[in-house]
Amino acid sequence: MNVDALLVSLSPAFVYALVALVISLESMGVPLPGEVVLVSAALLAARHELDISPVWVAVAASAGAIVGDSIGYLAGRHWGNRMFTALGRRFPRHAGPDQLAYAEHMFTRYGVWAVFFGRFVALLRIFAGPLAGALRMAYPRFLTANALGGIIWAGGTTAAIYALGTGAQDWLKNSPWVALALAVVVAMAVSTVFRRRLEHAVARYAAERKTHPEVQQGGRLTGGAARQPKR
Repeated sequence: MNVDALLVSLSPAFVYALVALVISLESMGVPLPGEVVLVSAALLAARHELDISPVWVAVAASAGAIVGDSIGYLAGRHWGNRMFTALGRRFPRHAGPDQLAYAEHMFTRYGVWAVFFGRFVALLRIFAGPLAGALRMAYPRFLTANALGGIIWAGGTTAAIYALGTGAQDWLKNSPWVALALAVVVAMAVSTVFRRRLEHAVARYAAERKTHPEVQQGGRLTGGAARQPKR
């Protein structure tokens, strides 16, 4: 079976379900490539013969983000340190002590804004829900920021990629599957750039905590004194 035949055989319901599932799991704290899956699905929607709706891709991504973050919030509220310890052991590169300390620092400093803008940043996208629950942020405030961030992120990303994919149809009419490959490569490249920037920021913050012990205060999940996040 060639690539075109494989793409055409995909059920739209399967694509929507996959988008919602991957983004939901990522939002619960599992480091999965939610953004790459969303970009790929949005570009598939630009292939009109596949009958995949960009609106439903955006709805599925929004629902996955909101539901996943809410489940992560409840898990963080009930299990807190045990949850972060388990995630750190299972995914040390993504959820280790330094990553958690930096995410908690950002969360404590910016409060609900970290939830909203965290949807656009890989590290905070993973930690926002669990951290909000562990730090006892009021759920109505969390839900509002979570829902707005999820809808804008999902809808904006889908619309932008769908427009690019549709515009590229004439250019790639003889090899339409190339558009999917290019989009995935671009998404992974952008993700890599942001990941490296985050890694540098995490490393700087970890060094600062070692050099200045007082920086450790204010982290109830990382060994410092408890402090409420900014409301």
